[in-house]
Amino acid sequence: MNDSSKGKSSRKRKSTKSKTAVQNSEFPSKTQKIQGNTVGGKKNDKGQLVFEDFPVFRPNMTPEEVLQAGSFGGTYFRPIYSSVTKQNYTDVWKELPEDWLKGLDIPKQVASSTYRENVNTYKVKCGGSLEMWESSGWIVPQDPYGWFQWYCRFYQGRRTADDERQVGRWARCAGLKGRWRHNLITKVVRSGHEFDNPIVSPVVRQTLQHWGYKLTEEDYKEGAKRVKPK
Repeated sequence: MNDSSKGKSSRKRKSTKSKTAVQNSEFPSKTQKIQGNTVGGKKNDKGQLVFEDFPVFRPNMTPEEVLQAGSFGGTYFRPIYSSVTKQNYTDVWKELPEDWLKGLDIPKQVASSTYRENVNTYKVKCGGSLEMWESSGWIVPQDPYGWFQWYCRFYQGRRTADDERQVGRWARCAGLKGRWRHNLITKVVRSGHEFDNPIVSPVVRQTLQHWGYKLTEEDYKEGAKRVKPK
């Protein structure tokens, strides 16, 4: 469901180089504008983040909010070996703004090699292994950790040729007609529970959170119109 879970990817392998966050970071300054946008999208009155250069991309959780909520079993920025770049990566979390990590236990909630379900908002495990996503061709060299790493960097102002592909992935998963958003709405409708009741598909809710999205009442009501009767 997302390129986040530990799997076997924390293993260290032989490599001529080991990259760190400092070596990989090439971000604009906080005040620099990208294609007319100030770095970091601003939320509209619906709580959606707005990026003028990618209007279809409307997550409603910032990278900071995703991390602070409890995500990826605490493993996302663990040390990894990338079969795509043939390199080891450590301390990549250090490229994130300090305020994103305020109050978090880094070894347990951000860079753990052990997946902990109790770190997650919905106390469930979700997601495939890094190896699975690499073998599927979803991982590219510039973001060896996957989509959420791309999102962190995109949010901070970086723009690359891969943005359209990554935004498209988000749209197909969590966008207006995204399969996981529709899946959750369908399950809520058929359950008879409120839209935000966590007992309805916590795994899908956690998955959507990893993609920067949380179901809102407005989105639920609109999406429910498209749910076919059982």
